[in-house]
Amino acid sequence: MMRFLIALFYACSIFSHDIVGFWKSIDEDSGIARCVVAIYEYQDKCYGRIIGSFDAEGNMHDTIYHPLTRAPGVVGDPYYSGLDIIWNLEDNGSSHDGKILDPENGKIYRAELWRDDENLVVRGKLFLFFRSQTWLPALSSDFPKDFKMPDLSKLVPKIPEVK
Repeated sequence: MMRFLIALFYACSIFSHDIVGFWKSIDEDSGIARCVVAIYEYQDKCYGRIIGSFDAEGNMHDTIYHPLTRAPGVVGDPYYSGLDIIWNLEDNGSSHDGKILDPENGKIYRAELWRDDENLVVRGKLFLFFRSQTWLPALSSDFPKDFKMPDLSKLVPKIPEVK
């Protein structure tokens, strides 16, 4: 019985901390979806790449296949879509710790991500201060009908350089 409980606890802890997948960030003020971030694993660390963003009506208008808007806080002003904004996340057992970028102003923060039921909590930290957002699982209805989901196992990180 004890082995069963230990195995069950271990299995639950693995699945409860799984952050890999497609996540929709929500604007804190308007409640409108802003973008979809693909969290993927590469060489035992996790990374997050913007794969599409939404217009004011909630339709994905900017994607990795048709990028439109650029990130002013990043060297070279790359497109938001296709930009890695989270990197070097390491699993510490209860959360994943690494770095997160605000691509609008080029500021990099310490990051902590963890699952809260079906959602993902994303926390940016600066010294003793922090700000958290709850990201929702992205649904197939969030993407354009012809959108081809990227294979997360084939993504390779490209850490941006900030201005």
